[in-house]
Parts: sequence; structure tokens; C-alpha cells
Amino acid sequence: MPMPKISPATWDMTHLLSFVTVARTGSLKSAAATLGIPQPAISRHIGKLETQCNGRLFGRTGRGMTLTELGARVFPRVEHLLAEANALSQEITESSGIPFGDVRIGALPSHYLTIIVPLILKMRRSHPGIKLHIFEGSGGQIDQWLVSGHIDIGMPYRYGKPNPSDADTLLTFTSCLIGPAGDTLTQAAELPFAKLDRLPLILPSAPSGVRMLLDQLAKRANITLNVIVEADSTQLQKAIVESGEAYTVLPRHPVAAELASNRLQAANLVAPVIERRVVLATTVVRPSSLAVRTVAGAIRSLYRSAAVTRAMHGEGPRAPAGAKSKARGTDSAGQA
Repeated sequence: MPMPKISPATWDMTHLLSFVTVARTGSLKSAAATLGIPQPAISRHIGKLETQCNGRLFGRTGRGMTLTELGARVFPRVEHLLAEANALSQEITESSGIPFGDVRIGALPSHYLTIIVPLILKMRRSHPGIKLHIFEGSGGQIDQWLVSGHIDIGMPYRYGKPNPSDADTLLTFTSCLIGPAGDTLTQAAELPFAKLDRLPLILPSAPSGVRMLLDQLAKRANITLNVIVEADSTQLQKAIVESGEAYTVLPRHPVAAELASNRLQAANLVAPVIERRVVLATTVVRPSSLAVRTVAGAIRSLYRSAAVTRAMHGEGPRAPAGAKSKARGTDSAGQA
């Protein structure tokens, strides 16, 4: 089947980017969220591009937008064109030595105030030509975004011993059992991992890195993890723990405010100590631009500053003993 005649009008790169993004995400809504522009604008871009191509590029199904035969044939050419345009922009920008352009960052929710806000302020002052796009996600989501090229830079978690070929380690945290205020179990400074046996837990769902590690450790220790709720949201985990219905496993920094206000408690898990590292990783889908490298350097500097180290590793005060805990069903005297 011959390619339809295409009008000689100038290609609009914004329209082409919208086309590729809809094809990758499968819907106008997802494409709009990815690009940060209104959904009607995405729809107009596609309409104009279809007029220019003299044919439909997408078909609508119950599962979203799918490429037509024409769309599937055009897609790799448009991808290549956009890649060449980006490479040209990068080459011109780097030849001037001035970082410029968009940088997409995936960050953990608990690092926003400590890292992301200072990063935005720093980039605005020192490199106004760089535009940051911030995406909040779990460690697993950030890894997926890096693989797909949805983000340029990610700061996910890693578990176990560092690999020399792994991404830059920014900070290392010790995992804790998080319990409600007044809970006997988490009043202790340290808690053997085996004590998690049959405790009601709210944990991320597999294939979360921490969940897979906890499952492996439980199998080795011959204990049962009683996961009553699976939730990837740290906010939801904290809310359920605070209600006294379950425990969770987190570092101290995501619960720093709750520890300081005596709403939650944290006991360091030992035997074994469970470490999680925040790493800096970049996508391998495309080379890192000067802007990406500049932002990555600023992120490293922020994470390794004394202020961030204190904030991330600071311990909140423990709650006073005596309050009841539904999660364990005991009071400060240890009575069931």
C-alpha cells in the first residue's frame, strides 16, 4: 500500500511530539499529563497532523488510542526526526557551554521538601535556561520511567550491597519498623527482624524492591509476613499505622514529622540490618544533555550537603509509653 500524499507544509515539532507521546502512552489524558499541556491541545495537535498526513493516525478503542496502519508506519520516522532534532539542539547548546532545555526528574515523595524544592530554587537562580519537570513516584515507578525514557534523572531506592557498576549512591538509610504512638514493640531502639513474624503489616506490593527483599529475608528466617494491606503510597502506609491497625517498614525520614509530633514510633530493624540506598540514575534511552548533567551535579551536591544529611538521618522523639495499640493489642506493660 503506497504512502498517502503528504502536504508540503512545514512540520510542527510540537504536533509531532504530541503524536509520539499519545502513541507511547495510549491515551490523550496520559499524553497531556506527560507533556504538561491541556488535553484539548493534544487533540488539536493530532487533528492538524492527521489533516497534514491526509489520513487517520489513531483509532479509538475501549482500551485507549491505538495506531492505525498509517500511524504505525509514520511513527518510527517521526521518532527518528524528533531524536535528530533533539540531538541538533543539544549539540548547538553544548557548543555555547550554557545549559539549556527540559530536564525530567523522578523523585520519591519524601524527598520533596529536602531536595526538590531547594533544587528548583537553585536552578532558577543559577541556570534559568533549564526547565525542570518533576514527577513523583515510588522507587519501582521511577525505575520504569528511566527504562522507558519518560524521565532523564531518577532517584530510586536500591537494596543490598552496592554494585560497582550501579548508579551513584547518594544516601544510605537503615530501615525501621514503624508503629503507632504508645506501641510497646516499637518503643525499643532496635528490633530483631524475626519479631515481624505474623505482625499485621501494610507493605508495598511486589515487585517493589523492599517487598521482594522482605519476602526473601522472611523465608530465610522461617517467619511469616502477615501483609493485611498492600499499598505503594507512603502516605497511606503512615495513615494506617497511625490508626493502630498495622505496622510498616520505612526509613526514618518519611515519618520524621510524625515522629517529632509523637504520632508514630520507629525501631531500627537488626539481625539483619536492612539498608536501602537512594541512588542517582539517568536514562539510557538517550545521551545525557549538558542540562541533564548540570542538574545531576546539583542533585549530588544537595544530597551530600550537611543540612540534607542531618534532615534525612534525624531521629524524631519517641512517643511516651502507655497508649494502647490495636496493631499489637498491648500497652506499655506488654499485656495482650
